[in-house]
Parts: sequence; structure tokens; C-alpha cells
Amino acid sequence: MAGLLAGCVSPNGRPDNTGTGALVGGASGAAIGALADRRNPGAGALIGGAAGLVAGGLIGHAVDQQQAAPPPATLVVAAPQPAAMSVADIKAMARAGVGDDIIINQINNTHAVFALDANTIVDLKTAGVSDKVLAYMMNTAANVVAAAEPPAPRTEVIVAAPSPEYVWTDGEWVWSGGTWMWVGGRWIMPPHPHAIWIGARWERGPHGWHRMGGHWR
Repeated sequence: MAGLLAGCVSPNGRPDNTGTGALVGGASGAAIGALADRRNPGAGALIGGAAGLVAGGLIGHAVDQQQAAPPPATLVVAAPQPAAMSVADIKAMARAGVGDDIIINQINNTHAVFALDANTIVDLKTAGVSDKVLAYMMNTAANVVAAAEPPAPRTEVIVAAPSPEYVWTDGEWVWSGGTWMWVGGRWIMPPHPHAIWIGARWERGPHGWHRMGGHWR
């Protein structure tokens, strides 16, 4: 019996519970049938063995199917990313009296890009959005081209940081409707510890001056 049970494996080496169950069921049924029918132990063993063979095989087959079932899939949920600021968000923050530096900080943190037409600019001005925020929004577009060279950077007074985690970003000139406008420096919360802010700069190209946006490194 031990030798038979040890040999019940599938071709890939996995235990064959169907064969094992059939052998165990048949052997057990034959023994019980022979003991139950003492007058004709041969017939009892034959009937019991056949019944045990079928029952054991069915049970073993069910075990094989359960073991062969693939493991349940693991659900991986990605961390939500902050949604980019919209024109409606800018208008709402301006109406609520949120400061320019905070609005610009949110634009930076959400990597928002705005392509403003004349009607949208008038709508933003009506909502109370400052020229400083408007100029910054217009310069978020990647295709901003200035016709004139930017002036020399202004000397700024760095105010106290809101907390030690903030990083100071220098002010810069932005191109706004055919003229240069100065956007003062500000404190920004870095996206992760030890992040280094690389400030924006203007580079001369064949068709004018192109802005290379600031980014974290």
C-alpha cells in the first residue's frame, strides 16, 4: 500500500490526489466489504472495493482541482495624484482672498499648464485674479516666446520661512502680453525631503527667448 501511494504523482511531479484517493478508497472498501460479508468475503471485498474506488477517486479529483486553481489576484491601488489647477480653481481662490504666492505655489505643485485667450484673461481679471498670478499662468505654457531679452534679475529681500521645510525660490521675469513683468520670489514646500529647486531661465532661440521652467531635482 505504501509503495502504491508513493507512486501516485502526475507527469509534472505534482501529487495525484485522484489516483491516491482511488487506491485508498478501493483498498479500504475491499477490506470493509470482506469483513462485513463473512459468508462470502470475496464478493464483499469486490463490491466494497468498487464503491471505495469510485468514492475515493471523486474526493481526490476535487482536491486536485482545488490545488490547481490559480491564486487570487492581488489588487494594487496607486496613490492618488493631485489634480492640476484649473481656471475655475484660480478664480475661486482669488474670490476667497487667497494670496498670490499661495496660488502660484499650488500651480507649481500640481504642474498646471494654462493656455489663456483674451476672453479667459478678462474673466480672470473680473474674478479678482491679480496681474502677478495672470502673468505666471501665461508663462506655464511650453510655447511661450518673448520678443525681447529679459532684464537683469532684481535684488530681493528674503522674508522668514513659514517653516524649516520650505525652500526659497528666486523671483523671475515673465513675459506678459508684449512686456516683462517681475514675479517675486517665494517659499515653496518641496515634494520630498532633500529636493533641490532648479530655477527657471530664459534661453535665446532662433525665434526669440524661450522659457525653461523651474523644476525639482
